[in-house]
Amino acid sequence: MIFTIAWRELRNLFLTPLAWTLLALATLILGYLFLSQVDLFVAYQPQLANLATPPGVTEVIVSPLYANGATIIMLMTPLLTMRLLSEERSLKTLPLLISAPITATQIVLGKYLGVLAFLSILIALMTTMPLAISLLTPLDTGLLLSCVCGLLLFSAALAAAGLFLSALAPQPAVAAISTLGLILLLWIIDLAGNGIESGTAAAVIRYLSLQHHLSPLLQGHPGSENILFYLLFSALFIFLSCRHLDHERWQG
Repeated sequence: MIFTIAWRELRNLFLTPLAWTLLALATLILGYLFLSQVDLFVAYQPQLANLATPPGVTEVIVSPLYANGATIIMLMTPLLTMRLLSEERSLKTLPLLISAPITATQIVLGKYLGVLAFLSILIALMTTMPLAISLLTPLDTGLLLSCVCGLLLFSAALAAAGLFLSALAPQPAVAAISTLGLILLLWIIDLAGNGIESGTAAAVIRYLSLQHHLSPLLQGHPGSENILFYLLFSALFIFLSCRHLDHERWQG
């Protein structure tokens, strides 16, 4: 049932102009930035060759591509998650959904996996760009895999947060604005941590920062603490969404 709901959500996304527009715009922007980075690498290659340990193609071209991809996904996710449960509520179909003979966990996971599948498609399209370069020059496979896994974990965390706020919001627009606000807060909170002298408060603030955990993954340093952060972050918001939906079912 979970995968049935996920497939329905993914199919419904592609039945709307929003999904195709987001994919087209994201691919166009990332393609332009990718080619710009390639031109920059070619232009500065003679100077890079004079360095003792010059950065490779993967470091100069691929890592910035996925960093730009993270920014685009951060802006796209609120538009994708705003309709998951909030639209059901605004259309008065949520009571029918939660009264169906399926659990709240199945509903939440199905809708979550549907959005995550869409974001995975975007990441797959993004990955074809460095793979095209690999036909001409060898890439650092470990760094490439770290970038892909890092962006998938980052997308999973954002989708989980967006799903929870969609479960709370009465209207999709409110869900989108709330999700964007939360994502931006967790993205820039690292700046606040840098402004505080070393201590427990600074450590906690940096730990909550999405950017703090994504940067090492995009640099090829997938520490277990960064992977664990995104897994716990996603699990927390999925759990909260399930509890809230269960609460509405019993209230209903």
